[in-house]
Amino acid sequence: MAEPIFTVANQLTMIRLALVPAFVVLVLGREFSWALVVFVVAAATDALDGWVARHTGQITRLGQMMDPVADKLLVGSTFVLMTWSSSVTCPIPAWLTVTMLFRDGMLVMAVVLVNLTMGPRVFAPSRLGKLSTAMNLVSGGVALLANAAGECPRGLVWLYAATLALLVASTAHYVYQASEKPRRGSQVQAESFLRK
Repeated sequence: MAEPIFTVANQLTMIRLALVPAFVVLVLGREFSWALVVFVVAAATDALDGWVARHTGQITRLGQMMDPVADKLLVGSTFVLMTWSSSVTCPIPAWLTVTMLFRDGMLVMAVVLVNLTMGPRVFAPSRLGKLSTAMNLVSGGVALLANAAGECPRGLVWLYAATLALLVASTAHYVYQASEKPRRGSQVQAESFLRK
């Protein structure tokens, strides 16, 4: 029997995907206050879809694939825009955005290689990975808030440094998981490796 597609959890993820283009247009148009509202709504769906899926038994293969894609589109577009867009007066540092993009690209390549060479496997999202995603969202939201307010507090660099530290730590943990789990013979699926 085929899995349901339009579960509440999957619809929340679809909403997040649909909000990304609106968010991009608002940032490019220097509408930072509205962009922040859209960003907060999209980030809220990230927390809700997982909670709904777990507590109502709506975990589906489609949802497991869409959720990390939606996360990375939202965070990636936020960081890229808030780093290099000419409309931004208080940018996210390039060193943080480049690290995040490199890390996500590396994870995507790892999933493709695992799928091609070893078959479907899962590397469950770690607490560090979830915390890193949450910190990415906080950094993106604070950057939007700073631009909406027209101020650029010096203390932001410490937030960005903490975000970088979590990116590096979560990446190292995923590499460790990838090397340890095959040794233990744990059968897993690859989509979750893309998560957080």
